[in-house]
Amino acid sequence: MRVIVVGGGVVGTMHAWQAVERGHQVVQIEREAEARGASLRNFGQIWVSGRAGGEELETALRARDLWERIGGEVPGLGFRAIGSLTPVRGAREYAVAEAAAARPDAAARGYALVTAEEARTINPALRGVFDAALWCARDAAVEPRTAQLHLREALRTRGRYTFLPGREVREVVGNGAVRDDHGEVHRGDAVVLATGAWLSGLVRELVPDLPVRRVRLQMMQTAPLGEPLTTSVADADSFRYYPAYEGPALDALVAGQPQASIAAAHKMQLLMVQRQDGGLTIGDTHEYEHPFAFDTHEDPSAHLTEVVESFLGRPLPKVRRRWAGVYAQCTDTTRVVHRQQVSDGVWLVTGPGGRGMTCSPAIAETTANELGW
Repeated sequence: MRVIVVGGGVVGTMHAWQAVERGHQVVQIEREAEARGASLRNFGQIWVSGRAGGEELETALRARDLWERIGGEVPGLGFRAIGSLTPVRGAREYAVAEAAAARPDAAARGYALVTAEEARTINPALRGVFDAALWCARDAAVEPRTAQLHLREALRTRGRYTFLPGREVREVVGNGAVRDDHGEVHRGDAVVLATGAWLSGLVRELVPDLPVRRVRLQMMQTAPLGEPLTTSVADADSFRYYPAYEGPALDALVAGQPQASIAAAHKMQLLMVQRQDGGLTIGDTHEYEHPFAFDTHEDPSAHLTEVVESFLGRPLPKVRRRWAGVYAQCTDTTRVVHRQQVSDGVWLVTGPGGRGMTCSPAIAETTANELGW
């Protein structure tokens, strides 16, 4: 079988991986010289902890296993089974963490409610003041800026893979066939459009009423911390944004403990991961209304800096980079991904939202299974 994958981000690359792994020929087409979208502008978290139960959790757990397996084959991914800690303060935040640790699926998620002292044993860099923490042993991390590069290099060694950068696919011209902006036609037994947040052009022509929206976020990265941050770290505002924490305890937190005004205005939570060079990736905000701003705001960064320093008990290293990114999210946020046949032999796979990095291996595996690769 010959598979054409349109899109060089992590979802597209994982579809290429699945096809090559199953013995097929793959041509992957990317409109930029390298992918530049949400696949690079994220935390690199394999984030099981906040996922909704049912299909979303099953997908995340399957993807977590696939990431670990692929990481063993491709060391350059920087796969690290580091887990995560969410420090909590006060009775309301504690109650949400306690309820999460008591969920029927808590063991599958790797949840445990730990004391502040136990949290500092797991992650000694957390010297600030907090009462307890929700530990999630199943969370992990990879290096988002380089993951696709290493995956593609591994695919090339298998001899059934071609990467064509700098080409924008403009038209579907037949059963399993597309034409790029160089005028070249690419024919396969299947075409997968994994175009991420690029929802205009060909995608709009094929699906005018696509049930997917774009979401903008802001993030930053620091100089090396100077010591290991042995886990990912979140704050209790993350409870408000992830469906795993829904319930009476969260309702009480929302009703009795409003977010800081800046956090509420920018729909914020803290997520933080240490990169292999020692720097910290920190975010994030959420912007849903179009048109998006073209600039970034300093107030959210100042708020996140304050939160991080309160957990670390020390000043944050100098911020070296700031950026904004846009990802595609199903308007029905309970859906893991939008997967649709849009023409003969052509499928569109988009809209995983903030789950893209986490769930991409399992999303691609499901596509491969459904298409009979």
